[in-house]
Amino acid sequence: MTTRNLIAILRGITPPEAEDIAGTLVESGITRIEVPLNSPEPFDSIATMIRLFGDRAQIGAGTVLDVADVDRLAGLGATLVVSPNCDPDVIRATRAAGMESWPGVFSPTECFAALKAGATGLKIFPASLMGPAGIKAIGAVLPIGTEVFAVGGVDAPDFAGYAAAGITGFGLGSSLYKPGKAVSDVREAGLAAVAAYDALAVG
Repeated sequence: MTTRNLIAILRGITPPEAEDIAGTLVESGITRIEVPLNSPEPFDSIATMIRLFGDRAQIGAGTVLDVADVDRLAGLGATLVVSPNCDPDVIRATRAAGMESWPGVFSPTECFAALKAGATGLKIFPASLMGPAGIKAIGAVLPIGTEVFAVGGVDAPDFAGYAAAGITGFGLGSSLYKPGKAVSDVREAGLAAVAAYDALAVG
């Protein structure tokens, strides 16, 4: 399985869409998928995706805010936990369950707190507000080899600028999927994101 540092954020997806949307993304080359927990019946969608594509993709949840949800995800066989905030309890529980932890951070203090708790990598959120200059400044003090993803207002045309600032991956939301978007359009957006990513020396 080729794993690019691209996470599809399927906010608002419903269980009936789970198979087609996830399958299209995997076929396009995006093999990290999160279903935010403020989507309709998110655990049902996640369970479907794990059952159908868990051998070809990392499937998990976003907007994970408490340990109880971490435990429920672990029980489903999820492998990816993404949060908008830095909660050491959530990070530690995620890592203890053998899943990847990607907490949202926006300051050096949050970055180091997340890493101390065992985070797999950092999710700069919202990245568009910090911009490449701010990310580059924070990156100067992070441990060498820290994985840093840009999430929030960053799309395929922006990849090069953020990669030059030290970003190693990206989370893609509404540019990739939003409720009502046709499967063919999701596929087209996925292929464009993969092409833009593959043109970079990141990861």
